[in-house]
Amino acid sequence: MSPASAASATIRPASLPDIPIIISLAEATWEPTYRFIISKEQIDYMYRVIYTPASLQRQITEQGHQFLLLFDDEEQAGGFASYSAKEEAGTYHLNKIYILPSHQGRGFGQLLLRAVEQAVRQAGGHRLELNVNRHNPALAFYEHEGFQLHREEDIAIGPYWMNDYVLRKDLPERQ
Repeated sequence: MSPASAASATIRPASLPDIPIIISLAEATWEPTYRFIISKEQIDYMYRVIYTPASLQRQITEQGHQFLLLFDDEEQAGGFASYSAKEEAGTYHLNKIYILPSHQGRGFGQLLLRAVEQAVRQAGGHRLELNVNRHNPALAFYEHEGFQLHREEDIAIGPYWMNDYVLRKDLPERQ
């Protein structure tokens, strides 16, 4: 069996019945993503706040989060992203983008990000913004993809802090 290829991956919108898939992907990506950045206690706390079925349902039905699911060439879920409109006209926020560790480094993240950018443009957006922990190695990926530092932000989450950079990317008109 050869490694999954981004070239034949598919991306589709997710809906409420897909919440178990999102949770499964989050379970497989969260700890490997954050274990060298924040404490295990903070990882567990944030995961419980963000990835319960009820929380994901609220994100979709009340907070306007649009989720995308990525499937590899073997039709296995390999990643997910979510985005939502911000109050600033034309600006959208990339809330989440996670790729299974087994699929990282093979173009899946770039493919999923491109799908988000396309969806944002189709919705009339011209700018994408995201938060990334200041020590997250994914910062290099975002910079490579054209995101630029907008500001630093420290956000309380329960008894913990998210020490983030806010990055922005202007989205050109469709090419």
